[in-house]
Amino acid sequence: MNKKNKGNLSSFEEDLEEMRRILDDLESSELTLEEMIEKYRIGVELAKKCKKNLDEAETKIKKITS
Repeated sequence: MNKKNKGNLSSFEEDLEEMRRILDDLESSELTLEEMIEKYRIGVELAKKCKKNLDEAETKIKKITS
C-alpha cells in the first residue's frame, strides 16, 4: 500500500476512533448542554467525512471488479 492510501486509511481509522470517544462522552452525561451540542456537531462532521471515504472506496472497488 502506498503512503497516500495508508494515510487515508489511518485518517479514516482515526476519525472512527474520535467518533467512538465522542459517543462515550455523550453517553457519560457529564457534559453541559453546550458541550454536548458541540460534540454532536463534530461527530456529524466526522460521520460525513467517513461516509465520503467509504463511498470513494466503494467506487474504487467497483472499478477494480468491473
